[in-house]
Amino acid sequence: MITGTALVRVPSSRLADGIVTHIARTPVDVELARRQHDAYREALAAAGWSVVDVAPADDCPDSVFVEDTLVVCDDLAVVTRPGAPERRQEVSGARAAAEALLLDVVEIQAPGTLDGGDVLQVGDHVYVGLGGRTNKGGFDQLKTHLATRGRTTTPVTLHGVLHLKSAVTALPDGTLVALPNLIDIQALPQLLPVEEEAGCHLVPLGDERVLIAASAPRTTDLIDQMGFAPIVVDISEYEKLEGCVTCLSVLVPPIR
Repeated sequence: MITGTALVRVPSSRLADGIVTHIARTPVDVELARRQHDAYREALAAAGWSVVDVAPADDCPDSVFVEDTLVVCDDLAVVTRPGAPERRQEVSGARAAAEALLLDVVEIQAPGTLDGGDVLQVGDHVYVGLGGRTNKGGFDQLKTHLATRGRTTTPVTLHGVLHLKSAVTALPDGTLVALPNLIDIQALPQLLPVEEEAGCHLVPLGDERVLIAASAPRTTDLIDQMGFAPIVVDISEYEKLEGCVTCLSVLVPPIR
């Protein structure tokens, strides 16, 4: 049974030149990164997702982090305007992929900026990180677009972290899993704190399945004990570029 469509993008040959903001740069093994990406795709497919490639953007080192270019809510696709100017040429391929899926496509307009990694959807509520790559103008535009699909939207201030979903994501039951010191917790409901950085990077894949990085073994054990079904992938080369399991795909559930 197909759960939905997972959009992914092959890593650029220039991946090692990707932007690093809050961590020290370390060498990236591009060939290992490609194998890890293949395994990531296989994990999505095994969980029932139809994996579809966004057109490659080999001149864009960060293009594998396709989540930042597109926010999908029901049948609406919001093409972003990334906060890093050098990433803005990545969005044309994301737009084409959304159009091919027959989604209703809108765009964030200048001077607004929005990275998809700042957008956390939990049921009918959406949390959006501010203070990194996303600005107030981008937030306001997204809020207006998502209101057409019955969503309410709350800004969350970030503290020394690239994206909101670098600090908090949600389990399938809506429980927020977080590193609380990296975000304004006043804007959020009760959190389940974790100690491992990658432990707060979760991707619900349908039913009780949860994608999680191999670098968070204690959190993997915790969510397993909570009754969820962790699916573990090794993304070590992407973590060197502040990437996480959320960054590498855009999940598009079936339009109801």
